[in-house]
Amino acid sequence: MDDRSHTTKRTGGPGRPARYEHDLYGWALEQAALLRAGRIGEADIRNIAEELDDVGSEQYDKLASALRIILIHLLKWDRQPQRRTRSWRASILVQRNHVRRVLKKNPGLKARVEEAVSEAYADARIEAAAQSRLEERSLPARCPYSWQQIMDRAVEWPPNP
Repeated sequence: MDDRSHTTKRTGGPGRPARYEHDLYGWALEQAALLRAGRIGEADIRNIAEELDDVGSEQYDKLASALRIILIHLLKWDRQPQRRTRSWRASILVQRNHVRRVLKKNPGLKARVEEAVSEAYADARIEAAAQSRLEERSLPARCPYSWQQIMDRAVEWPPNP
């Protein structure tokens, strides 16, 4: 459930309850129609701006999430070569595709890649340690992979002897 209590509420005019708090979908359709009709003065500008900020945050979160999964599997791939699986490889390759798509659709996120990698790695380190039964402190405190390694490093299956 989305918590919208932090935003300024708009009543939509006398006798017309705000849809924003109770029917986001209906509110969004209504606001889009108002904007398309050029009726900007009637639009819920404050909450539209809030929603646009949220859309940007969601795209950043998609990027960071895909990077987190890549990093989890790269850490496990490197620290436990005897346990490598097709599934780990597939996960790395699929999430690389997700990252490429998110960045293609949102080129403005390219400026935040380093930040996303850093944030994703902090979580990936914890998860990789838990999933692999390695001590968290045995994994580097900072991301050991360059952008090129995260996105392009070979992960061969079956492993070469």
